[in-house]
Amino acid sequence: MAAKLKKGDTVVVLTGKDKGKQGQILQVMPKDGKAIVDGVNIALRHTRQSQTSQGGRIPKNMPIHLSNLALLDKNGKPTRVGFRMEGEQKVRFAKTTGDVI
Repeated sequence: MAAKLKKGDTVVVLTGKDKGKQGQILQVMPKDGKAIVDGVNIALRHTRQSQTSQGGRIPKNMPIHLSNLALLDKNGKPTRVGFRMEGEQKVRFAKTTGDVI
């Protein structure tokens, strides 16, 4: 099945502690059905100091489920993603506006 959300898409969080936050997708994990979004679902990881890094409490972006994310259309509103054929090419489009993504 084709991916509705891809790396680089701007999304908004629909549910959970980060509801309403926006960010860009940094990585998609289709096998797990999750994505890592910049500035969303941040956890503090305690790391030991080494020669190269300082150590301490390092913030880390954790994966969030794809069902909790919605793509932002050109108007800045959350939208669902659909697929249609334009000529020989399959393209993604925003359901709210009908524009090709």
